[in-house]
Amino acid sequence: MLQFLRTLLAPRAPGPVAHIPQGQRVYAVGDIHGRLDLFEALAGAIEADDARGTADTTVILLGDLVDRGPASAGVLALAREWQARRKVRILYGNHEELLVKSLTSLETMRHFLRHGGRETMQSFGISAKDLASAPVDELQELWAAAVPADVLDFIAGFEEMIRIGDYLFVHAGINPAMPLAEQKVSDLRWIREPFLSHQEPFEAVVVHGHSITDQPQDKGNRIGIDTGAYSSGRLTALVLEGATRRYIEAVEAGGTISISHFASA
Repeated sequence: MLQFLRTLLAPRAPGPVAHIPQGQRVYAVGDIHGRLDLFEALAGAIEADDARGTADTTVILLGDLVDRGPASAGVLALAREWQARRKVRILYGNHEELLVKSLTSLETMRHFLRHGGRETMQSFGISAKDLASAPVDELQELWAAAVPADVLDFIAGFEEMIRIGDYLFVHAGINPAMPLAEQKVSDLRWIREPFLSHQEPFEAVVVHGHSITDQPQDKGNRIGIDTGAYSSGRLTALVLEGATRRYIEAVEAGGTISISHFASA
């Protein structure tokens, strides 16, 4: 464990400077996990930041929009509305997978309930009383009736990976032993090791969520931006333009949300 932590915290590996194509700008947003308040604040900050200069802009949500936080239904609604008026691409996270599979698999339903699904179900109108007392098979029936078909259609349109310039955007990471064209969906949504401790360059710089760190973690070959919004009150966006990397964060403290901007270390 000690050696793994040393590897994880080691300085980023040197390598060629990665670029976003000229004239483009990318905002990649880490795992939202039902924190509609932080998502609203960060989306507003992104809109304000993007208005400062013309570019072909893409917003990428790195997946895990749902579970654990209190307002997953609202997060999905805002993401859908935002996508209708600007270029917003969304990755399919492991928690989206749990949500969808919980509708038909009792085994997954039990897993879903243990990992933030209760909060998601409440956001779609399932009562706390039913969640506390109903057998799992009855809960599954209530759940299937509560999730609108158009929401499931929206989630079905989420992507597995996105490549822009020298960057690859995925939810969890990639298998270092496999070419990008041969990556398994299960790894893209769920992997931690051996991805996190891999120090050699990948085919592209991998921008990912899924694995929580206190601060954005730039290792040169990968950049992790899941800062644990549902528990930390910190939702992070990585801003990429040309060869530059910088960050925007929405941070909740004492019931107040503030926005901070800072450069990559």
